[in-house]
Amino acid sequence: MTKKEEPPLSRVPRAVRVASLLSEGEELSEDDDRGDEDEDDHAYEGVPNGGWHTSSLSLPLPSLTTEPLPHPMDGLVGGSAPITPVIKAGWLDKNPPQGSYIYQKRWVRLDADYLRYFDSNKDAYSKRFISVACISRVAAIGDQKFEVITNNRNFAFRAESDAERRAWMQALQQAVAEQRARARLSSAYLLGVPGSEQPDRAGSLELRGFKNKLYVAVVGDKVQLYKNLEEYHLGIGITFVDMSVGNVKEVDRRSFDLTTPYRIFSFSADSELEKEQWLEAMQGAIAEALSTSEVAERIWAAAPNRFCADCGAAQPDWASINLCVVICKRCAGEHRGLGAGVSKVRSLKMDRKVWTETLIEALCAAVTTTDLAETQALLGCGAGISCFSGDPEAPTPLALAEQAGQTLQMEFLRNNRTTEVPRLDSMKPLEKHYSVVLPTVSHSGFLYKTASAGKPLHDRRAREEFSRRWCVLSDGVLSYYENERTVTPNGEIRVSEIVCLAVPPPDTHGFEHTFEVYTEGERLYLFGLESAELAHEWVKCIAKAFVPPLAEDLLAQDFERLGRLPYKAGLSLQRAQEGWFSLTGSELHAIFPEGPCEEPLQLRKLQELSIQGDSENQVLVLVERRRTLYIQGERRLDFMGWLGAIQKAAASLGDTLSEQQLGDSDIPVIVYRCVDYITQCGLTSEGIYRKCGQTSKTQRLLESLRQDARSVRLKEGEQHVDDVSSALKRFLRDLPDGLFTRAQRLAWLEASEIENEEEKVSRYRELLVRLPPVNRATVKALISHLYCVQCFSDTNQMNTHNLAIVFGPTLFQTDGQDYKAGRVVEDLINHYVVVFSVDEEELRKQREEITAIVKMRVAGTASGTQHAGDFICTVYLEEKKAETEQHVKIPASMTAEELTLEILDRRNVGVREKDYWTCFEVNEREEAERPLHFAEKVLPILHGLGTDSHLVVKKHQSMEAMLLYLASRVGDTKHGMMKFREDRSLLGLGLPSGGFHDRYFILNSSCLRLYKEVRSHRPEKEWPVKSLKVYLGVKKKLRPPTCWGFTVVHETEKHEKQQWYLCCDTQMELREWFATFLFVQHDGLVWPSEPSRVSRAMPEVRLGSVSLIPLRGSENEMRRSVAAFTADPLSLLRNV
Repeated sequence: MTKKEEPPLSRVPRAVRVASLLSEGEELSEDDDRGDEDEDDHAYEGVPNGGWHTSSLSLPLPSLTTEPLPHPMDGLVGGSAPITPVIKAGWLDKNPPQGSYIYQKRWVRLDADYLRYFDSNKDAYSKRFISVACISRVAAIGDQKFEVITNNRNFAFRAESDAERRAWMQALQQAVAEQRARARLSSAYLLGVPGSEQPDRAGSLELRGFKNKLYVAVVGDKVQLYKNLEEYHLGIGITFVDMSVGNVKEVDRRSFDLTTPYRIFSFSADSELEKEQWLEAMQGAIAEALSTSEVAERIWAAAPNRFCADCGAAQPDWASINLCVVICKRCAGEHRGLGAGVSKVRSLKMDRKVWTETLIEALCAAVTTTDLAETQALLGCGAGISCFSGDPEAPTPLALAEQAGQTLQMEFLRNNRTTEVPRLDSMKPLEKHYSVVLPTVSHSGFLYKTASAGKPLHDRRAREEFSRRWCVLSDGVLSYYENERTVTPNGEIRVSEIVCLAVPPPDTHGFEHTFEVYTEGERLYLFGLESAELAHEWVKCIAKAFVPPLAEDLLAQDFERLGRLPYKAGLSLQRAQEGWFSLTGSELHAIFPEGPCEEPLQLRKLQELSIQGDSENQVLVLVERRRTLYIQGERRLDFMGWLGAIQKAAASLGDTLSEQQLGDSDIPVIVYRCVDYITQCGLTSEGIYRKCGQTSKTQRLLESLRQDARSVRLKEGEQHVDDVSSALKRFLRDLPDGLFTRAQRLAWLEASEIENEEEKVSRYRELLVRLPPVNRATVKALISHLYCVQCFSDTNQMNTHNLAIVFGPTLFQTDGQDYKAGRVVEDLINHYVVVFSVDEEELRKQREEITAIVKMRVAGTASGTQHAGDFICTVYLEEKKAETEQHVKIPASMTAEELTLEILDRRNVGVREKDYWTCFEVNEREEAERPLHFAEKVLPILHGLGTDSHLVVKKHQSMEAMLLYLASRVGDTKHGMMKFREDRSLLGLGLPSGGFHDRYFILNSSCLRLYKEVRSHRPEKEWPVKSLKVYLGVKKKLRPPTCWGFTVVHETEKHEKQQWYLCCDTQMELREWFATFLFVQHDGLVWPSEPSRVSRAMPEVRLGSVSLIPLRGSENEMRRSVAAFTADPLSLLRNV
């Protein structure tokens, strides 16, 4: 039979929505793909269920494995070929749900597991698939038509000829028969487990582009999509994704993407916890897809190896290589918990490098012979693997096995060399979730060594303090001897106890090249050599000896510090884990036992680098964009070394732009700090950048910025704008290579002489592209700032020309005589939008931001305020009334305590011993108030107040009870049940969602965690405690369950405000929670120990010569003032 030519793709009808998984006619309706339920019964007569009798066919059958067109998934680089080969593929007409007389062209593929049909032979993902295991029979239903029958669905197809139909039917019949035969022989059938492989995770997810939720199942190395749970049980799905070409990444709190070369599947889960569980399952599917079954199949060839040695589960794909047993995935987790010294766990499918021929034979022989079983029993009883055998020529059991040629015994003994006898009391405070089989590394030679130290080496060690020692690294031990002939070592360092290896810069000590070894016993060993090559070789050998295979990628670079540290990261903050870190230049590389490999942290681009906790429990916090890493100081000695090294690497390395601390946009932090401060405080300052600041203040400020710009906070009132502007100009002028670089400086100056404006702008754009990335980003940021400055030239008198006169010589480092430098700056400002490709949206946001900043200062300017930073506001005493208001000038440095004393002084209010007067921020719309901390600056709060908020000074009625509670409690954490309700503000609209629910909370010094219940192990939500604002009260329209509640406000990185409402059962609980919040947010200083009232001068309560009647004060003072005014009111005005 000649092979029928397939129609060209142009004549193949396509669905309306080509890119979608379902066509318009098959849009996830309940009747999708249902066959004609009332088809005549005689259509199935004479067609047996088991197969199709070839003797009844008049034409010879074509080959069942016809050559289909190549599928997009088949040739992908990095992905394997399809696991099951295609049995048959070709074009068929399919009957859709609209009716039996309408057929659509579909590309149909049949393999041993699925029958799938596509819109086109080029599509990677099917419109529908049918599990071969669910097909009950195949029947002819008319001319050239046949039907695939499942339990309750019928799928009708039409071929182009009877012969083609016959070929499809026989292929289907044969696939069904072979699948049933395989099922009868499978382990699941033998164990009495019905059905197909159990999914690792299954449930409903939202998929972008679909109106209803889909049922998703992660099965083995595939992610399958079904319309609903019913179709999942029927084995009729939409499509599946082979995870050998997939990758998953989280998008936001509930969403994640499954990315393939052909499509991105955007899923959304119901909660953050569910999202994490789905990510874990899909990452497991990727690992499964990339694994190989070659080793597993060889080990399963031995019948006893087909079941888990612990629980009896079938087809275990993990093994303990030192115990010589195969175990399932669940039992492998239990073995890991025992530690690598007891059980060394390896995957049969993924850890392919471990499985040598000898090891595979040993594992296979362990369950079939008595030799290894006897050895294993002796080791389990505590026999020493390195004990003396009594034979000098073969002193150890390993040497005896080698002498006898027992290769299996040798492999078994090698893998048990570091095995420990299990101890019930060997509980460690820190769990290690990795198993290590350290490679055998041997090295020897002379090293110069100092005496071990118990504290960091801050002082230089002279050459005389080093002693020459013969050192040997072998069998996991670094031993040092008096000389090469000495038998007994002077001392030794076990490789398993090494926690850090550091390489100081050359000439740090008496020997030019040195390295430091830190151990778990808080000891520091310093070694030195004159030869750089020998020192480098020793460092590499020691590193290979103590770094496990999972972190071997860290050895690819020349590191300055390498070791393991307790850490917390991502969403796993409930317990510390141990990770491996290496410091290379300004990059911190990390390998975590759980989770994918992450990009290194760019230390000079960190948003925050701080130390939290007390001196005994320090935590190093590294905040990069979208991720935070907490490194704990469990061992003080090596932690202090890491701390100093990371701080040094995060600081500026030199004077060039690229060596500075950088922000997210590659702009030096020093430039960003100065530009941001002047934008906030100096846009309307007359002569900004033309006036010079004080030389001494400018120099001190510039030195602190160069040392660590990230930690410098420029505060209004503490630094003058002219000092900051002078520091910025000095920094730019002192750059060794200049902002426009020496190589391109002349080209910029020549471009300014081009007469045609369009050609000049085009030339500027060309030169801008040639600048280094950091220089280019800095130029744009600076010109953008100057563009904003000249927008307010009516006020600050600094138009474009004046700014060019100032910045031309500064940026081009000239003496000011060359007018071309100023012309370049002037041109860049005038053509800012075109040269830097600024779109309308970016320009609009920039103008709105500047307008909002200047608007906050209009009131101060209208009131005659002379210097930037003063602000006039209204503050009330005890309650919001006209007669209680006070207009106060708020300088930038004023604290809440100083404002409180100012108001009390004005009203002549006496303060008794236990009167806790406080300034409150009151939000009338939210019906909540927040007592300001006594050291909190008032001006930033005023800038953030809305029209429905105000400040009021009154007594804090609960402060005494809160202080008593804090004095009597132990520790700085609190936990308990509270009523919880979330209210997320979207686009400025308060959209409440849900009601109040019982939740369990834990508050510690770093974060507030929310758990669904007391027994939960993973928090549903977590917020950094220092970024929260806690208000007393909950608005009534939310119907809080109790009257003792408070409102928690958190602003995200995207400046989206989120609110949560918490209610306690009693007033005492409310006070305890609020007191703990204040305690952890302000490092234990809730109330000042010595109020500063005595240091303030009491102002005279007079207006001109008119005495003011105090609203507060003693009764006698009030009577005297009223009596004087009543007796002769005009006499008080005679001297005015």
